[in-house]
Amino acid sequence: MNFPAELKYSKEHEWVLVNGNTGTIGITDFAQKELGDIVYVDINTIGDTVAKDAVFGTVEAVKTVSDLFMPIGGKVLEMNKDLDAAPESVNTDPYGKGWMVKVEITNAAELGELMDAEAYKKHIGV
Repeated sequence: MNFPAELKYSKEHEWVLVNGNTGTIGITDFAQKELGDIVYVDINTIGDTVAKDAVFGTVEAVKTVSDLFMPIGGKVLEMNKDLDAAPESVNTDPYGKGWMVKVEITNAAELGELMDAEAYKKHIGV
């Protein structure tokens, strides 16, 4: 499994890449492996301000549907529209083409509550 060091990780298996006051968010390599083949990503919170730990969408795999939890509070600026046609990108490239949303970070202090790669690996028992 892959755990990029430049990312921050949540206990609910989302990752955040911070660039200034913008965060790019997706699910981790561990999460996509646990879900299996992803067939649909549903995010209908564009333009909304979503609180930390609130649901910002769902991801549907062949056998299950799972909520997506916001790792940091923020205003959802955009969704990865490429996932409409290629949701399997979440499986094949979870930290690249499989990103899900970009948010304007509303409380940068919340970033300190997230895990680095080493802490996340311990969290999932790797």
